[in-house]
Amino acid sequence: MVNPPVNGEALRAYARKEYWSVLALSFPALLLVSVVLFLPTGWLFALSFFDDAGQLSLVNYQRLVEQPSYLRVFQTTFLLSLAVTFFTVLIGYPLAYLLSQLPRRVANFCLLAVLLPFWTSLLVRTYAWLVLLQRNGLINTTLRDLGLTDEPLRLVHNFTGAAIGMTHIMVPFLVLPLYASMRAINPNYVKAAANLGAGPARSFWDVFVPLSLPGLLAGISLVFVLCLGFYVTPALLGGGKVIMIALRIDMNLRLYNSWGAASALGVVLLIATGLILYLANRLTRAGFGAGAFR
Repeated sequence: MVNPPVNGEALRAYARKEYWSVLALSFPALLLVSVVLFLPTGWLFALSFFDDAGQLSLVNYQRLVEQPSYLRVFQTTFLLSLAVTFFTVLIGYPLAYLLSQLPRRVANFCLLAVLLPFWTSLLVRTYAWLVLLQRNGLINTTLRDLGLTDEPLRLVHNFTGAAIGMTHIMVPFLVLPLYASMRAINPNYVKAAANLGAGPARSFWDVFVPLSLPGLLAGISLVFVLCLGFYVTPALLGGGKVIMIALRIDMNLRLYNSWGAASALGVVLLIATGLILYLANRLTRAGFGAGAFR
């Protein structure tokens, strides 16, 4: 039986018709995203180039460079974000590895414990840490009862308290993409390494860890970018001593009514976030993740 010849022109016409149909169906969503995303961002950019008198100026960006208080805000923001990302990896990687080695039904049940914090408000979780970390809180009381400390530790209203609270909130954002990446690793690779004479530790470091790097890199990018814009947790657990960019934006608007300065900070934060995502994408494409093990 001979198949009839395929009409190329008819297929191309059908493809064009399908393309325009999909574009027309998605046009309302694209329009909505453009309005709610690009319009405020453009307005933010425009405001950052006007001074308090409404004149076109670069004074808002000049102030970011010249005033030491702004430099301290950037330093605190990036140091705290790096510290939280580090401790999140330290906690999240072993947890995700443990979950990936469990039977799928048990792992799904354990994942509920990881997702449980999402069911409560961020504000409630932050106040819970405030209660736990204060001078007469559960942690300091337990340490004194055990004889480990004579004086209560300063665990709140400082950098340490903000880092502890933010790390607790950020752990699920690392575990979820990392767990998915680890689950996708074929266990036969590790078994093959063992058959070739590699011990458990070498099989883990030379085979499993490189294959999990794409998920780890995605989780690190997500956690670090989210930390850059944190507001509630450092405001409460930092006690006004840990000023991040989001807090400074709030101060500029609430105390000084300076929309230009607040917009300039927002623009710098947006550009920093874009650069981090770009670098993460470049690293992934360069083979830092999947191509590292071949």
